[in-house]
Amino acid sequence: MATLAEKLQRFMDDLATDAVEERVVEYVIREVQNGRRLSEALKDPYVKNRLSEEKLAKVLETPEVVAALETQIAESFQKRDFGFTE
Repeated sequence: MATLAEKLQRFMDDLATDAVEERVVEYVIREVQNGRRLSEALKDPYVKNRLSEEKLAKVLETPEVVAALETQIAESFQKRDFGFTE
């Protein structure tokens, strides 16, 4: 059975992880809204150094990231710029 100190430590670790995830979500959204491709933003050291692959998958499922991507896709269709090189 976990001691009170262990439970408190786990709680604090979870809070810290949530805060890191939140900052990474904000960063990825900002980068995508500034025109950066999602794949490029996800390769950024800021993201890679803060999240495991599992946590990154969770970030990609957040409604804010999905909305930012939908906006980027819609703009690509409006401009007819799909990022393909000729």
